[in-house]
Amino acid sequence: MASSSAGVVAGLTAAALMTIGFLAHQSSVTLPADLARRQAGGTAADASKAPRDKRNPAALPGDSGSGERVVYSVDDDRVWLVGPDNRVQRTFRVTPSTVDPPPGTYAVTSRSKRITGSDGVPVEHVVRFTDVDGVVIGFSAAVNGSPATPDPNVRTGGIRETRADGDAMWRFATTGLPVVVIR
Repeated sequence: MASSSAGVVAGLTAAALMTIGFLAHQSSVTLPADLARRQAGGTAADASKAPRDKRNPAALPGDSGSGERVVYSVDDDRVWLVGPDNRVQRTFRVTPSTVDPPPGTYAVTSRSKRITGSDGVPVEHVVRFTDVDGVVIGFSAAVNGSPATPDPNVRTGGIRETRADGDAMWRFATTGLPVVVIR
């Protein structure tokens, strides 16, 4: 009888741990924007438009944070992958979604290797960092390589990159890495 009880307890414990793991995963995927947001401490979140180098539009804007991070300008449709030494490792243009995240500092909340985007397009290298009114915001690349201009009548959060840029983002932006959104 004792070995039977031990088996039941072990089974219930395993089921409980699987349930907790599943719920933890679900909560990380659907983390509310105000919980996913990590405040910028008076930098990018407060700036109306981060300072730019007029001679070099691809240069990293001032007041875009410090340390290793992804910087995304919603006004310039550009991303900078910035190393721990504050040097730009890569910069590239993106095709914005129809829903823009507000300026601020966030963190990568989840990633998916390959899924179908909210617009029905198969995408890869998905790096999510917030949501706005229920629309999940993140970077991705269309599997067919198309830049995918979003339908202005559909609320989507996929910021599209080329496949090469998406691969670079995937390798760089691991879960927890800061994402600084600027104007």
